[in-house]
Amino acid sequence: MNKILLRIADLRKKAKVTQQELADSIGVSFQTISKWENGVNKQISYWA
Repeated sequence: MNKILLRIADLRKKAKVTQQELADSIGVSFQTISKWENGVNKQISYWA
């Protein structure tokens, strides 16, 4: 799995931020965050 995707999940959990809170702060859905963290959508096209 992509190291960036693993890092997102790790940092989010350490900061005690929910997927919904992270999603709201960057303007994506919580489903997108979940997909990123679970490797369903390995391309983070939000910033591309």
